[in-house]
Amino acid sequence: MMKFDFRNPTHIVFGKDRLDELASLIPLDNKVLILYGGGSVKKYGTLDAVKKALPDHALFEFGGIEVNPHYDTLMKAVEVVKSEGIDFLLAVGGGSVMDGTKFISIASKYQRTDHEDLLHDISLSSGVPDILPIGTVLTLPATGSEMNSSAVISHGRAKYVLKNPKAYPVFSFLDPTLTYTLPSIQVANGIIDTYVHVCEQYVTYPADGRFQDRTAEGILQTLIEIGQQNIDEPKNYEARANLVWNATMALNGLIGAGVPSDWSTHMIGHELTAFFGIDHAQTLAIIMPTLWEVRKDKKRDKLLQYAERVWHINEGSDDEKINAAISKTRAYFESLGVKTHLSDYGIKRGELEQVIDGLKAKGMTNLSETRDLSLDLIRTILDKSF
Repeated sequence: MMKFDFRNPTHIVFGKDRLDELASLIPLDNKVLILYGGGSVKKYGTLDAVKKALPDHALFEFGGIEVNPHYDTLMKAVEVVKSEGIDFLLAVGGGSVMDGTKFISIASKYQRTDHEDLLHDISLSSGVPDILPIGTVLTLPATGSEMNSSAVISHGRAKYVLKNPKAYPVFSFLDPTLTYTLPSIQVANGIIDTYVHVCEQYVTYPADGRFQDRTAEGILQTLIEIGQQNIDEPKNYEARANLVWNATMALNGLIGAGVPSDWSTHMIGHELTAFFGIDHAQTLAIIMPTLWEVRKDKKRDKLLQYAERVWHINEGSDDEKINAAISKTRAYFESLGVKTHLSDYGIKRGELEQVIDGLKAKGMTNLSETRDLSLDLIRTILDKSF
């Protein structure tokens, strides 16, 4: 196991009917900006419930944060923060709203005049002595943003991964019942996003992180068990509660501590979303199985472990086990209603060079846990993803 530091300060408030505890977690003298996305939090009463839980706080609202939150939209929220003297940010929504809120919390305190520097300073340490505190009310289990310090922001036709150790939410409310109204495709996307988060910290190379491996395998097995149930029975509390908690635990730093990670699927997927508008989770479902096929030799030991421990494939040669595990993974994604080939989304081979150009422009020319996934290999992965 490799050296690591682990710290996660987020207070999780889990379970149904707990929003009445919200007021006790935000200082009464704080001006609170509630941030949300489209109209669903209004339509289904979540926004009203949050406001009702804060009867004595000075409340302000900012809506319209997009899926793949846009820099320009978020900077408008920064203007509200500064003009109204906001003290606390409360994100009500899924990963996009939470990610956007993290950016706003940082940008509001950024000392330099060119805020676009935020998108290029990945560590977000320069010029950011402090940030505004954040709380979240989760409505979509997927990204794990409710318990980590990362965010993904869109600007132009590019996506930027931002990270700041100060950007952990102070608290996050995880009420599974607030996710009941999600469309089935969003539930499926959330399951796949969670699944790939785990795999990119697990299907790398052996590091003797036994706790990390067994925990990752447990999350994957749980997702396999409850995935279809969450789509077929959207108001099954136990199934949805397990999905919510597994999504949170998949990317809060626990299973990735002390072991290698490979975020190649995510990096390639971000470019597919930026250029073609494919849902984030759908890009992951397209890329990861094909990446494994191309990188079988590099990931051989962990793919074999994945085959045996997660899918319980114990017959045949090692190669046969690995191939079967990759096939089962693709079939699982398809069973949730998510297609796993670029051709399913109307993409043509001749359009994909812009994905390579996008990665090259960001300096992502040597991806993977071993830093040897070249642009030529990425072209091969994209070509085989049809």
